[in-house]
Amino acid sequence: MTGAASLEAASLSPVDTDEERIALFLDYENLAIGARDALGVSFDLKPVLDALAERGRVIARKAYADWSAFDEDRRMLTRGHVELIEIPQRMGASRKNAADIKMAVDALEMAFERDYITTFVICTGDSDLTPLVHKLRELNKKVIGVGIKDSTSALLPPACDEFLFYDTLDGVDIPAASRRRRSGSRGQSAAAKKLAAPPVEAEVDVEPVSERETGDVDELAVRVAQTVAGLERSSNGTVLASTVKRALLRKDPTFSEADYGFRAFGELMRHLADRNVIELAEGSAKGDPEVSLPSHGGETEAFALLGSVVAAERAKGSPAHLSGLKNKVRKVQPEFSEKKFGYGGFLQFAKAAATRGVVTLGWDPDDDDYVLDVPSG
Repeated sequence: MTGAASLEAASLSPVDTDEERIALFLDYENLAIGARDALGVSFDLKPVLDALAERGRVIARKAYADWSAFDEDRRMLTRGHVELIEIPQRMGASRKNAADIKMAVDALEMAFERDYITTFVICTGDSDLTPLVHKLRELNKKVIGVGIKDSTSALLPPACDEFLFYDTLDGVDIPAASRRRRSGSRGQSAAAKKLAAPPVEAEVDVEPVSERETGDVDELAVRVAQTVAGLERSSNGTVLASTVKRALLRKDPTFSEADYGFRAFGELMRHLADRNVIELAEGSAKGDPEVSLPSHGGETEAFALLGSVVAAERAKGSPAHLSGLKNKVRKVQPEFSEKKFGYGGFLQFAKAAATRGVVTLGWDPDDDDYVLDVPSG
């Protein structure tokens, strides 16, 4: 046994240790039924393998199901060198739970016995496997999830380091009828939300990425600027594009630049640099530039806008309370957002303006609010 282990370790030595080594686990019944019911297609493993090939080397492939129900699929998976794990035929939830338990046990066993495996790919939309994801991450393993968008539990993607929706992978062809049906149901849902929304002037949270069919590049620009600002505050060194990408994935494991119409993350970075959202400089490694926020990038004009709104309020003889002030700024410039400049909130933006002497900022205990004013003189 010891000799076999030594032989196995020796055989691994020539492999590039910087390369991600991936173990792939498929909850096949969940995937096949999800693809059939939600997308109107048969599940195809190749788009998944192609996506993983961009991330590392897949060295273990296991799929779990009662294979008597998936005869054609079994041949497709065998051609893809997938080990088929038979789950004895049972009724209803018992069979489903048996597959989940077996997959979780095998994944954890592999995590302990094969420490050279760096990444586990869990292909399922089932929230029952969320504890497995947590445990693998506790063992310092990277976890990538793969699932069908309409049949994936909302609990699963945030638990992963990265989550890929099968629907959006290259090579997945969804029939036009299925696309129309899905977009129609989304349109009805959006219309219902719009009718139900109260006509109040308030700051609205951004819709989660997983609920958008196409990405809002303006919203993404804000998110990137915030991320770069946070990395600059927490990092002693330079911020690289690869670091920004990892941070975006930690914030939202479903993030993909392809959802916003970009072929690569570098293309997205260059687009944002052209819009003066960020600045790029040559990094230590080719293709991984340094990223920073522009020295000005409209920030000076934004501070001046805030100062003018505060001055207008004071000219009316009323105090300029922080509460509601952002809406007054937006009445002058509707597209205003402090997040474009990397600030986490309007208070932080107001404090920065005060630091630069554009306004004064103080706490009023009587009004229980911050009050802004223009500097005297």
